[in-house]
Amino acid sequence: MFMQIAIGAIGIGVVLMVGYLVIAQVRAALPESGLDNDTINGMDSTQATVFAGFGLIAVGIIVLAAFGLINIFK
Repeated sequence: MFMQIAIGAIGIGVVLMVGYLVIAQVRAALPESGLDNDTINGMDSTQATVFAGFGLIAVGIIVLAAFGLINIFK
């Protein structure tokens, strides 16, 4: 069961990384003159959400690894 949850967390992490790369590439591709404050704020919010997702996945993987180690050494 731990492996299935860990693989799911890794899959979500990959999706978040791809989302971050897409947002970063879109921001780099758009001309600075074409970006208004709402667009910049939206991209910043999206990147902040992705960073929060990275943190949650890291904590989840650490907790799963800890429970796995506890079960191994019982």
